[in-house]
Formats: sequence, C-alpha cells, structure tokens
Amino acid sequence: MEKYLYIALFAPLLGSLIAACFSNRPKMLFTGIITSALLAVSMIASLILLQYVYSTEAIVHVRMLDWIQIGKLDIPFGFVVDQVSVVMMVVVTIVSTMVHIHSIGYMDHDKSFNRFFAWLSAFVFSMMILVMSDNFAGLFIGWEGVGLCSWGLIGFWYHVADREKSDDIYKSPFSTLSPFSSISPSFAANEAFITNRIADLGMLVGLFLIYWNLGSLQYDEVFANIRSLDTSIIVAIGIFLFIGAMGKSAQFPFNQWLANAMEGPTPVSALIHAATMVTAGVYLVIRANEIFVVVPEVGYFIACLGALVAIGAASMALVATNIKKIIAFSTLSQLGYMFVAAGLGAYWVALFHLATHAFFKSVLFLGAGNVMHALNDEINIKNMGGLHKHMKGTSIIMTVASVALAGIFPLSGFFSKDLILEVAFGHHSYILWAILWVTAGLTAFYSFRLVMYVFHGEENFKKFNYHPHETYPFVIAAMTPLAILAVIAGFFKGPFIEMVTKVLPELEIHVSNATLWILIVITLGIALGGIAFAVIKFRKDGTYFSEKFKNRLCYKVLANQYFMPHFIENVINKPYLALSKFSWKNIDLKIVDAIVDGIAKVIYKSGEASRPIQSGNLSTSLRLMVVGITVLLVLSVALGIAK
Repeated sequence: MEKYLYIALFAPLLGSLIAACFSNRPKMLFTGIITSALLAVSMIASLILLQYVYSTEAIVHVRMLDWIQIGKLDIPFGFVVDQVSVVMMVVVTIVSTMVHIHSIGYMDHDKSFNRFFAWLSAFVFSMMILVMSDNFAGLFIGWEGVGLCSWGLIGFWYHVADREKSDDIYKSPFSTLSPFSSISPSFAANEAFITNRIADLGMLVGLFLIYWNLGSLQYDEVFANIRSLDTSIIVAIGIFLFIGAMGKSAQFPFNQWLANAMEGPTPVSALIHAATMVTAGVYLVIRANEIFVVVPEVGYFIACLGALVAIGAASMALVATNIKKIIAFSTLSQLGYMFVAAGLGAYWVALFHLATHAFFKSVLFLGAGNVMHALNDEINIKNMGGLHKHMKGTSIIMTVASVALAGIFPLSGFFSKDLILEVAFGHHSYILWAILWVTAGLTAFYSFRLVMYVFHGEENFKKFNYHPHETYPFVIAAMTPLAILAVIAGFFKGPFIEMVTKVLPELEIHVSNATLWILIVITLGIALGGIAFAVIKFRKDGTYFSEKFKNRLCYKVLANQYFMPHFIENVINKPYLALSKFSWKNIDLKIVDAIVDGIAKVIYKSGEASRPIQSGNLSTSLRLMVVGITVLLVLSVALGIAK
C-alpha cells in the first residue's frame, strides 16, 4: 500500500511543477488537463487506501526520510494513512479533482491560465501533507504551505483594484468602513495571510510546549504520554493549538479574512474556503483529540465559541447581497457547528459533518461561479433573478446543495447536522442546542433566499443588458458527482462510524429514542419553516426587507458584519499603524539608526585620522616605531612599580 500513499501524495505536486514550467506563457489547455488527470490519479489512490483501511483495519505508516536529527530531536518526513487521515484524503482529492475540471471552463479566457493550475495543484499537495503527516512538524509544514498557496490564489487577480459591487455596506457616519467596504484581491490576500500568521504564532507556542515537555512531536509518542503532564500544561497546549485552528478555520476574532477572501477566483473559494483549508483547524482538533479529551474545559470553550460563530455568521448571511459572501458566511456558520461537536468530544461527528459539508458547499461555490460567468461577473443577487430557465443545470444542482445545507431528509446535511444537535442536547448543553437549532432555521432561510433571488422572480439582469447562458457541459459534469455525494453521503453513516471509531472516541450521550425523534422533528420543522418562509415571502413581495427596515440599527449591524471591520480598522489597525510610525521616527531613526551611524562615524573618523600614518615614508615609519616602543616601555615600568 505504500506506493498508493506516495501516488496520492505526490501526484498533485507533479501536476503543479508541470504547470509551473509554463506559468508565464499564454494559455495552454494541456496544463489544465494534466493537473486534473493527476488529481484524478491521487483520488483513485486515496479511494484504494480507503478500501484497504476499512476492510483490513490496518494502518499504512511510512518513514520516507530523516529530516531533523539534532541530539534527541528526531523529526522525520513520515506519513500515516489511518481511519482519520484517509477520510480527509478522499474528501480533499474528490473535491479537488472536480474543482480542477470545473476550473478548465471557469478560467478558459484568463491570461494566467497556466499559473492558476500551478498554484491550485500546489495547494492540494500542501493539504495532503497536512492531513497525511505522522507528526506535528509535518502538519505545520502543510499548514504553512496551504497558507502560502491561498495567498497566491486569493490575490491571483492582483491587477484588479476594486471588485466590490454589492450594497452590503451602508455609507453613514456610524457605519463607514474604509478600506473594507471596497477591497482589492491583493489586500484580501495579504489580510488572509497576515491574520493566519498571527494565529499560527499561537500554534507554534503549542508545538514548542509539546516538545519541551515530551521531547517528541510524533503523534503516537505525544498521545501516549500526554497524560503524564500537569493539567495546567495540557490546558496551555490545548489553548495554543486551538488558537492556530481559530485562524485557519476563521473563528472569532480571526473570522474577518474569510469573507474578504472571496475576491479570489470562485474555484479557489470552492476548494480552499469551503472544503479543505478552512476545515484544517477542525482536523487539527480532531487529530489532537487525545490532548483535548484530558481537558474538557478547553473543549467546552471551543464548543461555545463555535456556537457563537455559527449563529453570528448565519445572521450576517441573512442580509448579505454578495453571492459568494453569503456562501462564505454559511461556511463560517457550518465550521462553528463542527467545532461544537469537536468541543463536546464528538470528534467523529465533527469529521462526518466536515465530509458532508465539503460536498454540498463546494458545489454551491462552483454554481455561484457559473452564475457570475453568465452575468459578466455580477455578484449582487438583487441584480439577477429568473435564471432557472437559462441555466437549468446550475439551478438544479445549487437547489439540491441548498436543500442539503438546510439539513433536509434524506440529504447528507440532515444526517450530520442532526447528529451535532443530538450531541449538544445529549451533553445537557441546552443553550448550545438552542443556538444551533435557531441557526438551522436561519441557514434554511438564507440558503433559499439566495436561490429565490438568483433563479426565480423577475429577470433583473436585463436592466444591465446581461445575456445569461449555461456553462460548458463538462463543467456541469464535474459538479454532478459532488451534487450526488451531497445527496447520498449521509447514507454512509454506518460504515463511517464503524471505521473512524477505531481511532476516535465513540459517542457517549444518553438520549432516549422518543426524545431523539422529537429533536429530529423540531429541527426538521424549523428548517422546512425557513425554506417555506423564504419561498412564500419572495413570491409574495419579490424581496425580503423593506426600505424602512433597512434603516433600522439591527439591519445595519448585520449588513456591516457587527461592525467588526470597523472595530479592526479603528481599534487595531490605526493604533498599530500610529505606533509603528512613532517607533520608526523616534526609536528606529533617532535611537537605533543613531547608534549604528555613530559607530560607523567613529570608525570612519578614526580611519581618516590614522590614514596619514600609512604614508610609505621610511623616516616617518621609524619615528612612529620609536614612539610606540617608548610608550610600551613606559607602560611596562608603570605596571612594574604598581605591582
């Protein structure tokens, strides 16, 4: 099985290197085809490994080569395919393959076609390192690799100065948001990169604490000895690791970057910001479950923060008009669900929702890309409408994915989301359950608000002289497997539980069958109610919020993302910039530079003064020698007398 491990890992790297060789040349279709084909090879290898791990219950573990060996420090390039990592491998490669194929059509007319596929495949390679590594150091390499690639992909259209067309931001003295109301892809890329680097510092501290106290970063050694540490040390390790997870999975207060990251090409949003990179934080908590199990207090904090993000992001999606940002807020909300499950100790439930969510959310982003292409890159859903008859394939797929996102039986979202609500209720975390239950209703509403605005009602795009059309058939074909998985993935719940509970704790909650059915019914009820309200309200009024309501504070708070961008700009960025300028002018220039320049001047002046000594004149040299000897003799006599 080792060869399949290497194939799954290195096939994306090979594709990236091939595409990179032609990155500065005009579009060459074969770069898209070969990278997609190599991703398909990686996907097949991952599926073979999944079948092997499931049927034999064996783990594939290889030590490819030694990396760092200094004293007792031994960190290899080692990789493991077990019941957890193989699930991530399959999810990553399936979604990546379909996104690559979709991108051939989406980036068809882009002048940097080859460069895009080089970055995209490099990202997949980094993600595979992250999930397949057998130690924290290797995970961190992949962690930083996906961060770098996301920077390149978010800022892919670096020449574009302003792509913001939505009316989410209200220009009033109370809510002006500069520069966040209108940002460039380069700004968004830098914001995402810097935000994640800040959070990654916390993760690094956690890794240092692990090595300092246990002398190893290998998963098996760390998890086998973690209970030997003081509880305070384990708490610190758990907190710092979670800080890294907060950045990568855009949890509060590091959530601002994700919505702005929608400035990148839509396939990037589908792959990175829905199905893979943003779930890396959840994967870290799941992978390090042996640490978090020991400190349930940290886990409960994770669950509470997840619930806060879930309802906060869902409420922002209610009023957003940018089609990609609505789906991005939805991703934030669903990540919150995953952290609630992981924080309450239901790690396999979090992994299950991670997998099902990847399928329906990625296809939602890809569908949004189809819509934007059909309408000359229009992103305001209020400028769309009536697209169902023009784009039936995209309409059907996005509607199916929205039903899955809403958690309606028998689609996949129903099985995984209901499990999380069941976990919250079974742990007697009734407030968390209530928050998630309300969020389920909001999710159903905003999902179908988007569907109704985009595919039904008046054809508002005619005002802008748009001529919508369906995308290429092969693009729809690439989206179809993801849509099918969004429908059927929930039915694999039984085999999934059987496999992953070999390495993850089993679910220990006590909910009677009667209570369970009541929970299912009321959760399904609020989801169906949210969908019904969205459909009926739109058919009745053609809109959702009156102009009078839009002037109310609650609407402005949601439209301005709880004024978090305003807070970041005025409370963090501006004071930090002022402090930096002060430090530059008063410390760097006047103190640091003055010291350095002073030393240089002293050396220069002494050199200038002593330069005449080197005149080359023999008489002068002899005179200086006599003076030197005299000085040395005087010093010797003086020292002798002193003794």
